[in-house]
Amino acid sequence: MRMAIHVSRQGTVAHVVLARPEARNAMSVEMVRKLCDVAGELARDEKLRTVLISGEGAGFCAGADLKERATMDDTDVRRHVTLIRQAIRAIEQLPMPTIALLHGFAFGGGLELALACDLRYAARETKMGLTETALAILPGAGGTQRLARLIGPMHAKRLVFSAARLDAKEAMQIGLLTDVADTKDEMFACALELARQIGENGPLAVRQAKWAIDQGLSVDLATGLELEWAAYQSLISTSDRLEALRAFREKRKPQFEGR
Repeated sequence: MRMAIHVSRQGTVAHVVLARPEARNAMSVEMVRKLCDVAGELARDEKLRTVLISGEGAGFCAGADLKERATMDDTDVRRHVTLIRQAIRAIEQLPMPTIALLHGFAFGGGLELALACDLRYAARETKMGLTETALAILPGAGGTQRLARLIGPMHAKRLVFSAARLDAKEAMQIGLLTDVADTKDEMFACALELARQIGENGPLAVRQAKWAIDQGLSVDLATGLELEWAAYQSLISTSDRLEALRAFREKRKPQFEGR
């Protein structure tokens, strides 16, 4: 049986691929369950420094599998959306940086998954949007909350209310994307270069920086500063910090081990 998600590893980088190209990588129950499992496995891997998420075939992800959804009763729908919410939240809570790689299309739950990643790269031809209101529902897997926090409530309301489909240029202009590349191949190259840069830095420091930023967004500044200080102090006694100082003195690149 064909797996709905593929995972590969190259060094300290994991690549998660949504693999239902025949269904535009729509989020079936099987795919979402697998995504939950994959997120759990990645979270436990202390050697990983970056996670890339992309889609196989013509695009990233078209959102929920509407053909499957049409066979569900109300209880089934609630269960499925709850599972999608859990999977996307699990990706968001991964301790290492995550990068969504968008090409072709990213609609509904597909864009909600991308919004849960730390960074979003797109090929120039990509179309994207939270289009749920056109189906008489709303973005139910975090879209209303994460989009508004990312680009502000005014733009978020315009996009959600109108079910607009953005091109990559406008998405970049309003702050939804990290960067846009001319082609899918160039997008992958840019993301891999960023992953390489991240991988050269202290992995514990990067993870603690992500934690401090994410936690600080939901509290006042004074509390956020205390969280930052706690994260900083956790790094003082690490072997990696001492290795960085030795490498500086010896004029060489540090060899970080994540301890």
